[in-house]
Amino acid sequence: MKRCLSVFAFVAVLGLLVSCDNKSKSSFSRQVADYALVTIPAPNLNGITDNGKEVLNLYRFAADEIDAIYWDQYFGDKGALLGSLSDPFQKTFAEINYGPWNRVDGKSFVEGFNDRPLGAGFYPADMTEEEFMAFEDSTKNSPYTLIRRGEDGSLKTVWYHDAYKEHIDKIAAYLTAAADITIKPSVKEYLLSKAKALKTDEYYESGKAWLAMEDSKMDLVIGPNETADDQLLGIKRSYEAFVLLKNLDRTEQLMKYASRMEEFQRMLPVEDAYKSFQPGSGSDIFSCDAIYYAGKANAGIKVIALNLPFDADIQRDLGTRTILLENVIRQKFNYVISPAGNVLLESGDRAHLSQDAFFWNIVFREVAHGLGVKETVNGKGTVEEALGNHALSFEEMKGNVVGMYLVCKLQNHIAMDRLFTTEDALTTFFTSLVRSERFGEGSALGRANTMIFNYLKEKGSFERHPDGRYSIDYGKMEDALEDLAALILKTQATGDAEFAASFENTYSHLAPEFEADQRNLSLEKVPMDIRFKFKK
Repeated sequence: MKRCLSVFAFVAVLGLLVSCDNKSKSSFSRQVADYALVTIPAPNLNGITDNGKEVLNLYRFAADEIDAIYWDQYFGDKGALLGSLSDPFQKTFAEINYGPWNRVDGKSFVEGFNDRPLGAGFYPADMTEEEFMAFEDSTKNSPYTLIRRGEDGSLKTVWYHDAYKEHIDKIAAYLTAAADITIKPSVKEYLLSKAKALKTDEYYESGKAWLAMEDSKMDLVIGPNETADDQLLGIKRSYEAFVLLKNLDRTEQLMKYASRMEEFQRMLPVEDAYKSFQPGSGSDIFSCDAIYYAGKANAGIKVIALNLPFDADIQRDLGTRTILLENVIRQKFNYVISPAGNVLLESGDRAHLSQDAFFWNIVFREVAHGLGVKETVNGKGTVEEALGNHALSFEEMKGNVVGMYLVCKLQNHIAMDRLFTTEDALTTFFTSLVRSERFGEGSALGRANTMIFNYLKEKGSFERHPDGRYSIDYGKMEDALEDLAALILKTQATGDAEFAASFENTYSHLAPEFEADQRNLSLEKVPMDIRFKFKK
């Protein structure tokens, strides 16, 4: 009997080894490894009441419904897609990308699917831009309508709250239940107004209520926010959710910069006409730890900071809130930025990599999103309307470039906290820029970073040596960033879509160095980004 058991054990072990070997041979194992799995620890809920803990649970339930909406909005039937995949690595990669398309290049990695439509799931896959322009419907340009075909094949609009009614009703019920048990009046008002907004797709009042909610240790950012997935027209917004805990001490440190938004606006390197927008005086900056991501927030490259609301009227009337997701920022630096810098930089520049600089670069990247203008100065409407599908890539450029311009100026002239030097800031920025080119030309963020890289290269801001490592000319880089900041701000203010298209066409193509850099980063097993395992 013992001998039989030994044989069975041997066969079982052999089977396990064969199974593991098959898994290791998956063509998707390397692609999954490009997203380092990071465990987000269970939150420290000291000081949170039992009611508050239940509110957090309800926030997470609401976020899960947002996740379901986003799958439907971006791709379609999640269950059918994942159920069709037998390779566990391919299935994980589909979960990372929220569909069968690689977010880096838009290419399909699942048999039977074409490459990603530029309009994702917001429009009929066969709809042309010309057909949309000829479509006469006053709601077609709303960020909150889907474009569909009627029975006769003609275009029609469907409001988000109608298309996703079953999920929206559940979310509203969770938010209402949370409002009933919270002890914070400001939280109650926000949750009830957000529940109403999700049911009507009218977000002004809920945006105001969110900005007024300053006294809560917990936060829920939820709803259709960014337009990054709409690469056809740059109009439609994707659903996402963040469940957050505020870091009170760090928030107090950051808030001294929030009151200086008008000062930062005056500092911009552009003539007064192109910075006429007056940021609302209520702008603030919070530091938070992320507890949970869902929807667009959790798809592909992970967000490390927010600047909301996107509504230009609210930004004008009340300002914006910048949220730094501090625990995620630390993980990005440790898993991605620092290892990438060790591969990409010469030793002298490598010494300037700084986690503090990375944090403050992100702070001012988000602050910069609230600066410049929201409406064109020559009657072309909003910047989004005027620049169309180039608006988002220019906005991503603005955040990075204007943010770095401000960091450098504050270091040089306004005695910013001396945790790092200008060289630290520029080195860390450049490292993040080069590794971000791996996001590819298929996303607005990837194109924005590529345009910045190529512009800085043209201005002689850095040199790539035969050994594949970069050295930085700090003076030239600082000057080039100032010039590029002025160019971006002017393009947005004048709504110059023709120039935006020309600039993007010229600068958004990956440089010859890209493949070599990517190979070096891959050989050293530097992940492209991170993915999360959340602990409750």
